[in-house]
Formats: sequence, C-alpha cells, structure tokens
Amino acid sequence: METAVVKAISQERNKTAKTADVHLFLELFIAKRESQIAEIELVVSRYEKKRHTEERASQSFTGIRKFFSGKKPDHHLAVEYIHYVKKPMEQVRMLRAEIETAKEMMEQANQADILAMFAAVEAAN
Repeated sequence: METAVVKAISQERNKTAKTADVHLFLELFIAKRESQIAEIELVVSRYEKKRHTEERASQSFTGIRKFFSGKKPDHHLAVEYIHYVKKPMEQVRMLRAEIETAKEMMEQANQADILAMFAAVEAAN
C-alpha cells in the first residue's frame, strides 16, 4: 500500500514539475507582454504630448503668422492619429487579452494540480 502512495505522489511530482515549467513560461510571457504594452503606451503619450505642444504653439501665433505657418490639413492629422494612436492602442488591447488568457491558463493549471494531488492521495488510501 505504501508503494502505491509513493508511486502516486512521484507521478504527481513529475506532473507538477512540468506544470512549473509551464508556469515559468507563462510568467515570462506575461512579463514580456506587459513590457510591450508599456513601450507602446510611452510612444503614444509622447506623440500626444508633441501634438498638444504644437497645437498650443499654433494658437499663440498672431493672425498673419497663423496664415503663413503652414498648418497640416485635417486629414493629415487624422491619418497621423490613426497611425500613432489608434492602431497602437488596438495592439495594446490585443496584448491585454493575451495576458488575461495566460492568467486564466495559470489559474486552471493551479486548480488542476491541487485536485490531482488530492485525487492521488485519496486513490492511494
């Protein structure tokens, strides 16, 4: 009977070791995705800061200077917004969804490990 318990526990330890590898991979994956999100958000905030600075500067111009300043057409500003803000933020949403999926996988693996360990001990007894 003791050998059955020892055998069941050793099998569960092997599964736990594999699960630990998966957990390590998922933690690294999540950390990498979070750093990518931070980088993207930094780029977006720099663009928005630059855009606001340009807008404030153009508002402070006199009427004649505004006329000759060569302000970008509105459709150019819209294209810039799509390129520098909208598409990167869509990528951030996708990365956050990947992070949530990875976290759910970790939770499910934890629950499965605990249940498997109890089942192995109960089966051995």
